[in-house]
Amino acid sequence: MGKRAVSQTIMDLFGLPISPAMVCKLQRRTARALDAVHSEAVEAVRQQPANVDETGWKQAGKKAWLWTATTQLITVFLIATSRSRQALEELIGQSPTKVVTSDRYSAYNHLPLAQRQICWAHLLRDFQAMIDRGDSGTEVGRELMRYGEILFMYWGEVRSGHRTRAEIVSEMQPWLGEEIHFWLTKGMSCSSRRTAGTCRRILKVEESLWTFQRVEGVEPTNNAAERALRHAVCLRKTSHGTASRSGSEFLERMLTTVGFCRSQKRNPLDFLIEAITVYRTKRKAPLPRPIQLVNAYASHAVTVVIKWVPSRIL
Repeated sequence: MGKRAVSQTIMDLFGLPISPAMVCKLQRRTARALDAVHSEAVEAVRQQPANVDETGWKQAGKKAWLWTATTQLITVFLIATSRSRQALEELIGQSPTKVVTSDRYSAYNHLPLAQRQICWAHLLRDFQAMIDRGDSGTEVGRELMRYGEILFMYWGEVRSGHRTRAEIVSEMQPWLGEEIHFWLTKGMSCSSRRTAGTCRRILKVEESLWTFQRVEGVEPTNNAAERALRHAVCLRKTSHGTASRSGSEFLERMLTTVGFCRSQKRNPLDFLIEAITVYRTKRKAPLPRPIQLVNAYASHAVTVVIKWVPSRIL
């Protein structure tokens, strides 16, 4: 909603005469109240394997980028004026210690191959492009697509709970990797310049195609980050971005707060009320933490064990 619409809505619902200028002022206050929360959320993401993605944005009418990094419990957002490595490092740190799942965009190229997972959904799009060209690289695209679909068939069994990661990895290795390598190598030498170039670039990061097989918690696609960006993309279409850096900070912090509250089954409004109350009372109480359910999960596991053991004994 625009500032005038917010002002009118508050008047209609609560009878509070708040001007559009006051709406902007309250947004700045809210951003400041969530500053420490956002910083802690960013630091938490850096300690876990993360899916990372970015999309175009507008800030003050100029080109910008909305970045996101998401883990099982935390999703953080950052609006930067570039799509560079510097912007990426602002999000995940200069030397991330965990696996980063992403597409093949060049900003990620400085990461060690063993610490990356290339998104297979993006690779299937590359393979489909080879097929659609209808040239000498079409056969290569078809074969790569076939083996990519086999990989997703295996992984679908893991996602559905019918098979374990260890089971499907033992079945895929080493034959699937060898077939993919064979057809990428063949594609690199075909007469289709674009197909050959794509195969050459994929082979450079070949090790990163299979990180999910050896690192628990890593998936072969970047779907989590793309889903996290979906709401922001819809927002961009209606708001045309943010009008200032101040507006971007508000949006970063609100998207981050709502994101991790949803992931952890927490009420975003309750969290915001608590955070703003603490901030406006000069932190007479500790700020609410971005991660709260880790201990809750542990407590739940203990409860399950306590309930399960007697039944087994009986």
